[in-house]
Amino acid sequence: MSELKAALPLLARHEGVWDGHYRTYDAEGNKIDEHASRLVCRFPDSGPVPYHQTNHYTWADGRTEVRDFPGEVRDGRLWFVNDLIDGWAAEVPLDEHNRTMMLHWTRRGEPGTYLYEMIQISDCGRYRSRVWQWIKDGKTFRRTLIDEEKVSDSWEGY
Repeated sequence: MSELKAALPLLARHEGVWDGHYRTYDAEGNKIDEHASRLVCRFPDSGPVPYHQTNHYTWADGRTEVRDFPGEVRDGRLWFVNDLIDGWAAEVPLDEHNRTMMLHWTRRGEPGTYLYEMIQISDCGRYRSRVWQWIKDGKTFRRTLIDEEKVSDSWEGY
């Protein structure tokens, strides 16, 4: 078992391939973006990092985007540092049901902006819902809602 899976067993339940939909709303509740997603969450046994997530996004107009998020373990958290974000993910020990992860990150090139994400995974491990709160200068200005279903426990081949 990897160091990451031992340090963050709830996060280990997220290993695999997830298909879903992102919907983003402005502060007034108007939808400003929607797209499909496939997230590949890998826990390699060897290599430069113990966690590597690749997000594939597809919009209805045919646009696509791919983003990579390698992570490393420090101080009981998964840390991300890349060209887009600086941040961390951690399990929420106060959740006696062991379903909740929290993330915090800042986006490079967006001064004064930070995000908090809450992830809930179902007891069966097949479904998860995620909420991003986008905050700029202390005020929430956007929210992203994400609904996902695990389509494979194995990330190999994706």
